[in-house]
Amino acid sequence: MQSTLMAAFRLFLFVLWTLVVIPPYALTMLVRGPYRSFARLYWRVVCRITATEVVVKGVPATARPLVMVANHTSYMDIVVLGSLVRGAFVAKSEVAGWPGFGTIAKLGRTVFVDRKRTAAGRQRDEIVRRLVKDREPLIFFPEGTSNDGNRVLPFKSTLFNVAEKPVNGETVTVQPVSIAYTRIDGMPMGWAGRPYYAWYGDMDLAPHLWALLGHGRVTVEVEFHRPVQAAQFPHRRDLSAWCEAVVRAGVARALFGRDLPADPPLPPPEDECAPAAVAATAERAPAPAAASPVA
Repeated sequence: MQSTLMAAFRLFLFVLWTLVVIPPYALTMLVRGPYRSFARLYWRVVCRITATEVVVKGVPATARPLVMVANHTSYMDIVVLGSLVRGAFVAKSEVAGWPGFGTIAKLGRTVFVDRKRTAAGRQRDEIVRRLVKDREPLIFFPEGTSNDGNRVLPFKSTLFNVAEKPVNGETVTVQPVSIAYTRIDGMPMGWAGRPYYAWYGDMDLAPHLWALLGHGRVTVEVEFHRPVQAAQFPHRRDLSAWCEAVVRAGVARALFGRDLPADPPLPPPEDECAPAAVAATAERAPAPAAASPVA
């Protein structure tokens, strides 16, 4: 009974807060005001309403243009990352039609990706505009779907094509981010408890959200890893694999409460590369001290 009352109370606060925020937020966007900071405030209050405690390690990269790639466990990932990053999400086009969440996503200036090939050019133009003209970090979920919170699914390398080459003459920085749901009311969550927060497979959204709102305080650990550039890797697939390994290691550390496994090292330059190509790569790669703002 207590969880039902708690879920109803939190849902009421969430709806009320959203309705209060929409008019001034829409006006801020219209006049090109500080809408990113406004959106971040919105998500921070949602964290408070849903009793979500966010523990952060590392810092978001300051380089622009910037793409962040993260593992994807739940719709709560958007709440958590939105409270930390003044950026926009990249989501599948189906999200735009979700009741309530679709409206919030549109207000958050989400870039909706259509799987149809005919839309590829238009979508890339929108992504380029956000990255270069608006200087807005974009957040991708390269798994392509959500997981059960206990593992990281393989990353799809095609989603890294936006960072493979310079965009309008500017090199895109890529920063891996790991997200792990670790505790409920201060106690370790465990494998069995994580599906209460993970939304995956054929789970229905409404009952899952209702159950989530009725639970206690959840701790979510977010780690911003070392930012890199595609020029440091032989191919887009290598960049994708390295980011996947980094995120996988970060999630494992958070779930098991240990310092290991360590993040994988960057790959050395290919031996068969021509000296000129190696020199060009070295010029475009950041210096070791500046490449990682992570403490």
